Amino acid sequence: MARKLQNLRNIGIIAHIDAGKTTVTERMLFLSGAKHRVGKVDSGNTTTDDDPEEQNRGITIYSACVTFDWKDIHVNLLDTPGHVDFTAEVERSLRVLDGAVVVFSAREGVEAQSETVWRQADRYAVPRFAFINKLDREGADFRRVLDEIKNRLGANPVPIQMPVGQGPSHVNDPFRGTVDLIKMRMATFSDEGKSMKETPIPDELLEDAQLAREEMLEAIYDLSDEVAELAMTGEEIPNDLIRKALREGTLARKIQPVVCGSALHGIGVQGVLDGVKYYLPTPLDRPPVEGVNPRKEDKTEVRKPDAKEPFSALVFKILPAKTGDLYWIRIYSGKLSGNSRVYCPGKDKKENVAQLWQIHATRKERDGQLDSIGPGEIVGVIGPRFAVTGDTLCDQKAPILLESIDFPETVIEMAIEPDSTAERDKLSDTLELLKRQDPTFRATENEETGQTLIAGMGELHLEVIKNRLLRDFNLKVKVHKPRVSYRESISGEKTVTRECNRLHDGQQIFGQVTLKMEPDEKVEAGVKVLNRLPPDSMPPEFVQTVKDEIQARGQGGGSIGSFPLAKIRVTLIGAEANEFSTPMAFAIAAGEAFEEALRDCNPILLEPIMKVSITTPEEYYGDFVGDLAMRRAQIVNTDTHMGVTQIIANAPLSELLSYSGVMRSLSQGRAGCSMEPLDYEEAPPEIAKRFKM
Repeated sequence: MARKLQNLRNIGIIAHIDAGKTTVTERMLFLSGAKHRVGKVDSGNTTTDDDPEEQNRGITIYSACVTFDWKDIHVNLLDTPGHVDFTAEVERSLRVLDGAVVVFSAREGVEAQSETVWRQADRYAVPRFAFINKLDREGADFRRVLDEIKNRLGANPVPIQMPVGQGPSHVNDPFRGTVDLIKMRMATFSDEGKSMKETPIPDELLEDAQLAREEMLEAIYDLSDEVAELAMTGEEIPNDLIRKALREGTLARKIQPVVCGSALHGIGVQGVLDGVKYYLPTPLDRPPVEGVNPRKEDKTEVRKPDAKEPFSALVFKILPAKTGDLYWIRIYSGKLSGNSRVYCPGKDKKENVAQLWQIHATRKERDGQLDSIGPGEIVGVIGPRFAVTGDTLCDQKAPILLESIDFPETVIEMAIEPDSTAERDKLSDTLELLKRQDPTFRATENEETGQTLIAGMGELHLEVIKNRLLRDFNLKVKVHKPRVSYRESISGEKTVTRECNRLHDGQQIFGQVTLKMEPDEKVEAGVKVLNRLPPDSMPPEFVQTVKDEIQARGQGGGSIGSFPLAKIRVTLIGAEANEFSTPMAFAIAAGEAFEEALRDCNPILLEPIMKVSITTPEEYYGDFVGDLAMRRAQIVNTDTHMGVTQIIANAPLSELLSYSGVMRSLSQGRAGCSMEPLDYEEAPPEIAKRFKM
């Protein structure tokens, strides 16, 4: 199956939780004809939220892929979660997408996770436009949200539509349609949005529409000399030229077009679909993908989105199944056929590609098996065995290793215990399956206690995992309360020299190293190892042995509570070798030097700090501030709008366990809260004392 690349769009829908992403996706499927009935989140019958946990909670947990046609374009769309506990789903989706639609609630505006997903899109240089949703809600304010997008996200939003009215039907001027500032026509909608009627702009709205159009044009004068020249001479600017300038500005990430509507009532979603067509990139609009040659790591390889190029693709998600795992891949170059062989350079393994499938939601699409697929596509593959999320698949004759996907470290863990030996084996297999599916999920077994520790991004993440173990896999296990995942670091620095000069199996071995250990705030996890030896002062294999030994020691725990190490830098500054030197001698010397330095550098306990965003009716503001103060929180910012206050604070995770219940109690169930990992900071001495051996 080959499509014209200029007609292909790989896009994602990203936003804060409850901004309306899944509802927007449902409307897009309905309007495109891919679906004959609009599913509703509250009813649990949406296409992309097909997991029982998603349907019960009314939220998206797993990214889902749907495909459909709109006018002359074909869209591969990924609907992503809004809850921060499942941010890895957003991370891996943005890694492989070409463009994104960012959804904002017209009532809540820019929220905590809005900032997170915007930063993620910045990191992957993803062009995007915005959809301001829920303009039919009480308290909706189109202009305020525009200002927040500009000021809080550092963006350059350019409205290409304006709303006709705002708020629900009982207000004086309810939301009832949109004005297209390019065509200068008013649009009203019926039949759940399927029918759109365009009429001249009413006289009472014309002046506001003309001012809004002029603002739009001023924003693109710098993007197009042709538009600016026509404006200066007073000539009419063709609509196609305006769209061309907006597209060029969007692809260069200089602007973000803004459309508006209410997805629940089908108002304005056609504008979103047209925005995908006109403003978001095709695979041809994105830079050629770059990687390294795994056989010559200093050589950069480039792949263009061309069927004649060698095949290259990235695995960005795996759905485990007893009949064969389904690997979601983005093809960057070349063609892929069923019953073929590819190469996984990250594992140095050949992989089988038994079947290719069109993906529908989180399943293989019925009658969607493909014979072959070309560049720019997102497709499901059955057959690989060794690749994991973030791995490259490529042509063995022209290998390339693409940049992988980095995921955040876990901050919370929970102990589980199987009821029997048989259950332990079953649990082990199940956890391995879940780790393949979710790269932010960790599981380790404590052989002394028999407990298994599972770690995740938050309480909700672990609760979803727990429910799957009990419900989907029918495991008989005891589940303990969640606990904080601490880290250990150092507050001092020290230089240590250790020597290995001994007999080993009757043979004299020798090696001496000098290490400098010091704190490093930039090292999020583990230990960073640097080599500062003069060139050619020691054989490379001995240097590598020292680095490997330090890295291995860094994977172990510290001396306070055997928690993982973080924020530590070790530099190899001296070494001595002679005719008796062996790799083993240098490994022993490096290990002893590392352990001595770690003991003497004032070990400290680090605790995870969360960025907390609380939205509460104004009358409960004082209660929340007082409660946060008792939880060692620092208030960063507060903002009140129409009787609703948003509180941004940084607080230790240990003080926020089960906070959702406290929040409901403080506000009589009327407040909302989200939190995301911010950093690790030194814990108070009284907390460190609990863990000292």
